Amino acid sequence: MIRLNRETLRDKIYACWIGKNIGGTMGTPYEGRRELMDIEGFATPAGVVLPNDDLDLQLAWLLAMEEHGPWQLDARILGEYWVTYIVPHWNEYGIGKGNLKAGLLPPLAGEYQNNWKHSNGAWIRSEIWACLAPGCPDAAIRYALEDASVDHGMGEGTYAEFFTAAVESAAFVEKDFRRLVEIGLSKIPADCRVARSVRIAVNAYDSGIGWREARQKLVEDSADLGWFQAPANLGFVILGMLYGEGDFKKSMLCAINCGDDTDCTGATLGSLFGILHGTAGIPADWREHIGDEIVTISLNNADRNFVKTCTELTDHVCALIPAVLRANRAPVELTDGPDGWEEADLAFFTDPAAARKLYSRPGYSYTIPFVHCDARVEFDGEPVLAEGGSLPVRIRFFNQVHEVKHLHLTFYLPEGLKLTGARRDLYLPHQEGREAVWEAVVTAEGPVGSVNRILVEAAADGHPVAGYIPITIIG
Repeated sequence: MIRLNRETLRDKIYACWIGKNIGGTMGTPYEGRRELMDIEGFATPAGVVLPNDDLDLQLAWLLAMEEHGPWQLDARILGEYWVTYIVPHWNEYGIGKGNLKAGLLPPLAGEYQNNWKHSNGAWIRSEIWACLAPGCPDAAIRYALEDASVDHGMGEGTYAEFFTAAVESAAFVEKDFRRLVEIGLSKIPADCRVARSVRIAVNAYDSGIGWREARQKLVEDSADLGWFQAPANLGFVILGMLYGEGDFKKSMLCAINCGDDTDCTGATLGSLFGILHGTAGIPADWREHIGDEIVTISLNNADRNFVKTCTELTDHVCALIPAVLRANRAPVELTDGPDGWEEADLAFFTDPAAARKLYSRPGYSYTIPFVHCDARVEFDGEPVLAEGGSLPVRIRFFNQVHEVKHLHLTFYLPEGLKLTGARRDLYLPHQEGREAVWEAVVTAEGPVGSVNRILVEAAADGHPVAGYIPITIIG
């Protein structure tokens, strides 16, 4: 069992948000600059906090967690909060939002026609999950997946949020940055581009080359992806931590001077420093320069009152932590005594099993839970159907209780669509994988609407709750 002192934990969480504001405010004036820079500090006067979507979106996720709780919070709920409370239509934000409004659920909403799914919009908002699940990386990445998949599908942007959520959660316990990198890498595919960029940064530092040359290696390796992409920018954060050698200011300036998505790299690095070292690790002059205020740019503040200060945000997060830890059966307890754990208590930090199960989810899919079963709709590619065409579809049913089930399926189709090969009864085992697969082909016998929903009703003998599963197809 990992024991975390409440006051120490609160100080680190508060420092996380202060660090986020420092890095975001310092980096924002240079966002999008692709050349190597040489800034030395704030471009803004004292007391001015610049708005930053990196923090904004986490306020919406906090509200979703407060209103729906850690047991049921998922990508469907976050998607609804996205279209209701998140205003911008920038890049992947706009593509994900457009797909959500067309009826596509995550991760399909973040996968379909999304040439920005490898970008930065997800890993920059991972601190909320780390702070809600301190010392429990697998719980943090569980929520990170639900978050990132809304507008990044199963792309590199989602892998990047796995990495940052795991590192930040573990940083409440683990102080060695090289060990934290190892933890983050254990939670993402070894052959993904994010992992490659992280290794480039680490290897450059170990080889003794300067940070500017290391930065150039990252830029060249990600040239095929273009700018504002997760692999290189997360690599800049790693460079800042390594070449800054434990100094907050040196690390921050190194990361931001790499250019590109400078508000994101600075804000994430500031957050991680805050978690690692608490308020004592943040330079007093920079902390005084930025103050406590949160200024938003991305939220629909007309409908809801979001938190306005880092202090208020910290209070809300701390109030939720016990419920989040219970919901995830986390081996972490809060105490008024000292922090404490044995090295063996941290062995699961680098266990890849839970992460592999999460990131193996198909991008062209979405899941509908209904208490005793989960149903995952899967397509082999884009869910698009033209007149006279056909489209294969699967529903993978997962048994959530330890008993055999007999599922009875009923289909409701829009006019002009036909299902062939669709079984109406399905046997669902309670062991040996506890899943069963239903397959069919959708055929368009006439004109196809812009958005089409086939509804599958799944009823199980002996259970009062039926599942209603939409198969959403774009015309």
